[in-house]
Formats: sequence, C-alpha cells, structure tokens
Amino acid sequence: MRFLLQRVAFYLFTAWAAITLNFFIPRMVPGDPVQSLISRNQGRISADAIASLRVLFGLDSDRNLWEQYVAYWGQLLHGDLGLSFTFFPAPVSEVIGNSLPWTVGLVGVTTIVSFLLGTALGVGAGWRRGSWIDGLLPATTFLSSIPYFWLGLVAIALFAGPGSFFPSSGGYEPGLVPAFDAYFVPSALQHSILPAATILVSSMSGWILSMRNMMVTVASEDYITVAHAKGLSERRVALSYAARNALLPNVSGFALSLGFIVGGTLLVEIVFSYPGLGFQLFQAVGSKDYPLMQGIFLIITISVLVANLLADVAYLLLDPRTRKS
Repeated sequence: MRFLLQRVAFYLFTAWAAITLNFFIPRMVPGDPVQSLISRNQGRISADAIASLRVLFGLDSDRNLWEQYVAYWGQLLHGDLGLSFTFFPAPVSEVIGNSLPWTVGLVGVTTIVSFLLGTALGVGAGWRRGSWIDGLLPATTFLSSIPYFWLGLVAIALFAGPGSFFPSSGGYEPGLVPAFDAYFVPSALQHSILPAATILVSSMSGWILSMRNMMVTVASEDYITVAHAKGLSERRVALSYAARNALLPNVSGFALSLGFIVGGTLLVEIVFSYPGLGFQLFQAVGSKDYPLMQGIFLIITISVLVANLLADVAYLLLDPRTRKS
C-alpha cells in the first residue's frame, strides 16, 4: 500500500509538471493563431471581431502569462478545454471526442494484438532455440528497425492505387456519414487495413525480439533447473516459471504502448490521412491551435500516467519481491 501511495503521489506531481509544460510550450511556438484564423477566412473579419477573438481565446494583452496560466487551470478544473482555432467555433472536447475512437480503434487494437502475438512467438523462440520460430529472428530484427511511416509509404506504393481494394488515405469513403450501419462499418474497416498492418508488422517484431531475449536469459537461471529437477512438465516450466518472469520487463513497455494509444502513431496517421488524434495534432501545430494542442497533449499525458500506474500494479501482482518494498 505504501508503494502504491508513493507512486500515486509521484504521478500527481508529474501530471502537474506536464500540464504546466503543456501550457507554456505551445505559446513559445512562433506565429499568431488569430492571424492564422483570419487567413483561413480570407481576411473577412473586422477589427472589433479580431479583438473579441483575442479575448475569447485568452490571448488579449490585458492579461499577462501568469493570469492566463491561472485561468487555464480554472478551465481544466471545470472540464473546459477551450475552443479550437482550427475548427472554430467547435470546442476542443468535441474535436477530441470525434477523433479519439479512430485512434483507439486503430492503434489500440493493433497494439494489443501485436503484444499478444509477439509475446507468444517470443516465448516459443526463446524456449525452443533452433526451431522454425527462432529462424524468424533475422526478419523480425529487420522489420523492428523500420519506422512505421516508411512501411506505410511502401504499403501505399505496393498495394494502393487506382482499382486497388486498399484505399491509400482517409478513414472512410467520402460522402458516407459515420454510423454503425452496413455502409459505413465495412468502409471504415477497409480503410484501416493498410495502416493497421503497418503498425502490426513493425511493433510485433519488437515484442518477439524482446521476449525471446528475456526467455533465453531466464532459461539459464537456477530456479528453472530446480523446476526441471522436480519433474514438472515442460509446458508448466515454460509458462509458469520462465515466461512469467521474462514477461516483467515487457509489462512496462506494454503499459507505455497503451498510454501512447491515444496519441496514435502520428506519422502513420499523417501518411494515410487517417482521422485520428495524431492527424489532428499535426493540423493543430500547423494552425497554431493552442487549445487543441493542449487538449491532445493532456489526454496523452493522462493516458501515459494511468498506464504506468497500471504497470506498477501489474508488477505487484507478478513479482512478489515488489510487495516487500
């Protein structure tokens, strides 16, 4: 219990620091978001409207940076993330709410599937060295070193194009209205195949390598030899003793992967113009959209901290030595 309280206190402090940086860093980016908004409207905004926009977005000169910071905390405590400059006058929460399911559906499913498949194959490769699974290592080493976005570009060049079954961009066919019906769902699944395969191939290779290396290390430990001497079955020794201990380092990596799900794989979403949070973040940076940038960074920060806290809890359950600290 003491360990958990210490970790919770640490994560609360980290959240405060992250939110503070989240406020100041976007304001250090050169440019004027109000001027960007005016340019998108081809300058058809009066001087009074410009002044009103600066007050509305909290960018008026009457308030210094500290007053804006205090006001920002007040908005957060009331659940208000502000108005998006890019999608004005839509609130940031609405923009994030529309994009979040796309990222969670794409990156979330592929992260979980790649972890489960990669871990299972890594256990087999590490426990049965010299088998056909172990022969996959050169290919997995190569694939794990290739960035997601480069694989995405290769996939578009090879499999997308005129007449191809695989769309090269977007989340669904233009003209469709997002809904759980027989038209939209198949279109959304079809558009997710290439980006999902890109993430799955690259990330699964990394899990295979890390789990295989840990299994090789654990297999030489004394307690594995003792388990064999007790006459336990090969399957029980591999799963209950070797795999359980080899899995511990991967738990942290998986927790971080879950935390970054909401951020999406930014470059993959940009390559495929996929309507997730990563693509929205890219648009927000280009438009100097402070509220949207802050809202997305806040969601990412909270997700990573919660995922790390869950990893600590998993360590308590998997490793008895942690409970003694």
